[in-house]
Amino acid sequence: MQLRSILLLGSISAIFVVASAIGQSPERTPNIEEITQWARSGHANIHSESFAHWNDAGEIPPVCSTCHSGAGFRSLYGFDGSTPGLPQSPIPVGGVVDCDTCHHPGLPSVTEIRLPSGTQHPVVGAEAACMTCHQGRASTATIERAVAESSEDEVNPELSFINPHYAVAAASLLGGSGALGYQYPGKDYQQRFFHARPVSTCVGCHEPHNLTVAEETCATCHESGDSRAIRISRQSFDGSGNLEQGIFADIVANRERLFALLAEYAREIAGTAMVYDGNRHPYFFADHNGDGLPDQREGAPVPYASWTPRLLKAAYNWKFVGSDAGIHVHNPHYALQLLFDSAEDISNALGRDLTGMAR
Repeated sequence: MQLRSILLLGSISAIFVVASAIGQSPERTPNIEEITQWARSGHANIHSESFAHWNDAGEIPPVCSTCHSGAGFRSLYGFDGSTPGLPQSPIPVGGVVDCDTCHHPGLPSVTEIRLPSGTQHPVVGAEAACMTCHQGRASTATIERAVAESSEDEVNPELSFINPHYAVAAASLLGGSGALGYQYPGKDYQQRFFHARPVSTCVGCHEPHNLTVAEETCATCHESGDSRAIRISRQSFDGSGNLEQGIFADIVANRERLFALLAEYAREIAGTAMVYDGNRHPYFFADHNGDGLPDQREGAPVPYASWTPRLLKAAYNWKFVGSDAGIHVHNPHYALQLLFDSAEDISNALGRDLTGMAR
């Protein structure tokens, strides 16, 4: 209750800050309802890890500031009068995704964004802000550069886990056209996933201020407004044959299956058992004694260091699919393709055929 009260007071304070900035009292501020919704959203939560991570340092590195502060975002596109590109110096802490991030008059001038794959992707309106900050930080090209000419199943001590980053909704939405998952050579991948025209953009489904999903919009075409209950395919991908469950369940089942294969490969081929802890970077840790717990060194868990190129590619895809909580809506078939191809590759290395999964 105390924490909730503190956060609520912070939201109310944010409303007064915005009102003061435009010379109005809260009672007379235009769009007060939208501002109130924003102030209670994750985009305004100055205490969240997304914005507070650098508090001890007192400044946000330029490469991080472009999405973790409004000032950094405006600098990226030159809205503050600077030359477009990464800020020339760190940005002070204390900023959030503020009103001017998504409502700056210069935003319509951004007609394409550069993805981690190097691709320039066209954007329209507010989509520029959404896709700039939810595209992740890695791609097929990132993984390929890391593994270079290394043998697929040879442990390379110079390799470490490559994190796709967080809340990668735009990355999954763009699918094969963005190549932000690891895409195996010779495979075809679902391109950008388009819903019907009324929900073809980010704000077609997401209320832009409080960030909630408009379930009533789903119910326009689907029997349920619960996205996890919606199935858009008459094929079973997880081997269950259950076509009554939402496609979300197929993705969850196949992701669990892939992790079991990753763990087996790590133990049997890479030579070191691996455990995952989603609350600690770099997430994958060594488990030499096989007790299911991370090894400890000086009171800290030991990062996994027995990466092979094959293991890194599949683990990246496993994490990528899990880094978008709405991937079952944004691009379910892209998720299923990444999971299947990764599981198939790991199974081949283990000397067996992959059964019970479909692409």
